[in-house]
Amino acid sequence: MGLPAKASVVVIGGGAVGASVLYHLAKRGMKDLLLVEKNELTAGSTWHAAGNCPTFAGGWTIMRIQKYSQEIFATLAEEVDYPMNYHQSGAVRVANNDTRAEEFAHVTGLAAYLGLHYDLGGTELLDQHYPLAEKDGVKSVIWDELDGDIDPAQLTQAYAKGARDLGAKIERFCNVTALKQHADGHWTVSTTKGDVEADIIINAAGYYAPEVGRMMGRDVPSVVLEHQYLITEPVDAIADRESKIPLLRDPDDSYYLRQEGKGLMLGPYEHENAVLHWTDGNTPDDFSFQLFNDDLDRLETYIEAACNRVPALGTSGVTKVINGPIPYTPDGLPLIGPVPDTRNAYEACVFSFGIAQSGGAGKIIADHILDGETEWETWSVDPRRFTDFATPAYREAKAREVYEYEYAIGFPFEEKPAGRPVKMSSVYDILKAKGAVFGPRGGWERAVFFADPAIDGGATPDADGQIEAGWHRQPWAANVAAEVDAVTKGCGIIDMTGFSRYEVTGSGAAAALDTLIAGRLPKVGRVTLSYVCTPSGGVLSEFTIARMDTNRYWLTAAAGARWHDRDVLSAHLDDKPDVAMRDITDDYGTLVLAGPASRDVLGAVTDASLASGDFSWLSVREIDVAGVPLAALRISYVGELGYELHAPFAQLGDLYRALDEAGRAHGMRDFGMYAMESMRLEKGYRGWKSDLTVEFSALEAGLDRFISLDKAAFPGRGALQREFQSGSAHKFCTLRVAAETADPPPGSLIYLGDALVGYVSSAGYGHRTEQSLAMGYVKREVAENGHADRDDLHVMCLGKPLATKLVADVTYDPSNERMRV
Repeated sequence: MGLPAKASVVVIGGGAVGASVLYHLAKRGMKDLLLVEKNELTAGSTWHAAGNCPTFAGGWTIMRIQKYSQEIFATLAEEVDYPMNYHQSGAVRVANNDTRAEEFAHVTGLAAYLGLHYDLGGTELLDQHYPLAEKDGVKSVIWDELDGDIDPAQLTQAYAKGARDLGAKIERFCNVTALKQHADGHWTVSTTKGDVEADIIINAAGYYAPEVGRMMGRDVPSVVLEHQYLITEPVDAIADRESKIPLLRDPDDSYYLRQEGKGLMLGPYEHENAVLHWTDGNTPDDFSFQLFNDDLDRLETYIEAACNRVPALGTSGVTKVINGPIPYTPDGLPLIGPVPDTRNAYEACVFSFGIAQSGGAGKIIADHILDGETEWETWSVDPRRFTDFATPAYREAKAREVYEYEYAIGFPFEEKPAGRPVKMSSVYDILKAKGAVFGPRGGWERAVFFADPAIDGGATPDADGQIEAGWHRQPWAANVAAEVDAVTKGCGIIDMTGFSRYEVTGSGAAAALDTLIAGRLPKVGRVTLSYVCTPSGGVLSEFTIARMDTNRYWLTAAAGARWHDRDVLSAHLDDKPDVAMRDITDDYGTLVLAGPASRDVLGAVTDASLASGDFSWLSVREIDVAGVPLAALRISYVGELGYELHAPFAQLGDLYRALDEAGRAHGMRDFGMYAMESMRLEKGYRGWKSDLTVEFSALEAGLDRFISLDKAAFPGRGALQREFQSGSAHKFCTLRVAAETADPPPGSLIYLGDALVGYVSSAGYGHRTEQSLAMGYVKREVAENGHADRDDLHVMCLGKPLATKLVADVTYDPSNERMRV
């Protein structure tokens, strides 16, 4: 019948993910759907994928995606009437050291929050579920009865059949040759079989995603690596089993092992010598159903380790080696969501574990398109998390790092070194010479703390400027304590360059912004914190809005939010009359002065009056400082008198040197992001995408004072009004935790007796209040019904219960007197 002339959605790519997207859109009632595939379905990474189906993950987004996929797998064959080989054989995962055992305890809690149950124990779980394994050196074991494997080709065909049965069309051997977007937002999709006019396109092209991206002017951050696994001849120890032996994963020795037929499949991730392909951008025109040459020598140490753990593996020879292309992003997580700066285009691509995540990916894309928001917080897979810092060199270095540490533990404070630095302010070298240890924030290098040999017990970076990370408080806590002390008693300075920054101007600016934010706009010369909500009332974006003039606003946001918030603003402002929006992020750098002596330091290098009556808290002024014209905001994220100084990027170095010299008379000290984190916890300040997400409403997040429900219109107003009347399900709270050496990692669960009542969204040590603090969400009835002082309220931290108390949100200077002076 040929291609249709028009389609509501064109999915490009016929692997498991593309077929899942098509199926989910069709299942939700969308019509005129088309999937195009350059070869046969499954011809890319899908056909050679191992097909393992874990739920285990270090964060909730991936865990949700994989859990949802498993739920789909369990019913899909019957639902679409297509048989599939899906085995929920279960899996054991072994920890060979105490640090890994603590990870297992933490992830068991993450799973429990989502309704998943992992058995966590010792070697008795190996006796029960995997008696073939040697137990030497095993510290901890997780048993997940839902883990297993699925046939990737059958899964893809099942998705495809389900979509076809619901009216979707699939065109194989149909290569996309060009994409053109028109002024009204629709696309012309040119293929080897003709053109299709599409309302929406979805890039699900796997390792060909960069090729598709280039057709729409998008540089997809993807790198192709080899991944090898081997399959043995029949193994006597399992040949006569009536059911499949469970999977075994050994993250410390970096491999998975599972039954394949009557043999075993071993898949290692090499700690070194990861092999990249096609880095010059010249992907073969068609690599369908092809593999790379095998290289078993690279796997020798992993084979030996696996044979030591499961001696039966060494009793049979190798019958097959699979070495195929797998795409990786710089952080190893897929791209699922809107294409940056492009209307009516989405990505569901660059999956390293696409089979296990295919179902959840389909749901997320369907939520975006049909609901205008996602049910889950999906920032960790949002394509807009990578901005211009993801250069080719960066993505190659990072993809290699991710692959070589595929099973690495994700510690709360960790600054991984590969590919850095990429974006640096003009004071980077000055700070480095002063002992700064850096970490990336939205691609920008920011000092996280300063090494100081005079600090007893402080951290000393290695020759590459790196420090170790862990679950427990690290030596840099002493450095942070000294920096906090300086800010509290005198003055501190921090380079915060990298803020996402937008200028909105025009006679229609006020009216347009007023219908976007949930609160009120500031008056001229004033500053306010503002939020953009989702249709269901979740927190989408956070802006500090400074009204520079009647029709000129500066909106600043987190460094990582740049492309995300640019899209949020563009989507709302582009069709408004007499409004212009510019991204001015790269035009300005930012220095922050904070502490009771900050007025004196700033006053030494400016003629502007800094008296509180002339320059009050929450105001903005354009002044000259040391001959540098800049915008000064009298705000503070650390709870002390402070100033944000936004200066032209090229003059930031001159500004820093002048302030540094003036600060010597007041004992001014450089401080870093870890000190800021400690102080913001004491003030109860929420963090975007840690404490503030789309999953909890602005009211649940305790942002009531920034919401004006009596306004005529803004996104989420109706949902928030209904919640205001009926009451919120959760409440954002601060907790004081009886922690000794480890503060609760984000995702730690809060219990009242045996009842799960909430979770920790961020935590750390408050050096001014000398207490471990956690912030997070608890059930409203627990927060409001006198349970705060119950002895059985506790946080599970790395598997251990820590007594806790609900305290006031602001534990340091609750009246803000230190900022108002």
